[in-house]
Amino acid sequence: MDIQDERIEVERFIAAEPERIFAVLTDPRGHVAIDSSGMLMSATGDVVRGVGDRFEVHMDREALGDVDLGEYDVTVVIETLEPDREISWSIEGVIKPPIGHVYGYRLVPHEGGTLVTSFYDWSRISDEWRDAGTFPVVRPESLKATLGILARTVTHPRPATSS
Repeated sequence: MDIQDERIEVERFIAAEPERIFAVLTDPRGHVAIDSSGMLMSATGDVVRGVGDRFEVHMDREALGDVDLGEYDVTVVIETLEPDREISWSIEGVIKPPIGHVYGYRLVPHEGGTLVTSFYDWSRISDEWRDAGTFPVVRPESLKATLGILARTVTHPRPATSS
């Protein structure tokens, strides 16, 4: 775990090919499926394919117990996308201009799987947000837990259910 003043990075080796992992990370529903914070309720939008692509995430911050925002929506805006290697995004919501924090993943293929780094960077936020003392919003333990859920998702897919 690497924690700097304005950035957190955690990593985990996952026994799956980068392509399989990247498929989860580019699917809006994949973000909800692997979220360990409990804030992401659902998502709408298409699989992202490039920088500037967007999708909506329906949120509820109650799981963090820090700020009572009720249910709200944010727009995920893809900032970097290198297939099977890296994806990052910023968040747009009701706060204008956007706060400026960035989340993302880097994937490095290794024998038998992929080294996945999850990062959270708030170096671009304004002094107003920095002085408020609310960053980082997500803790390293949550990023690490999300990597665990990602590993489970891509290495042990859920069985199909019968109706």
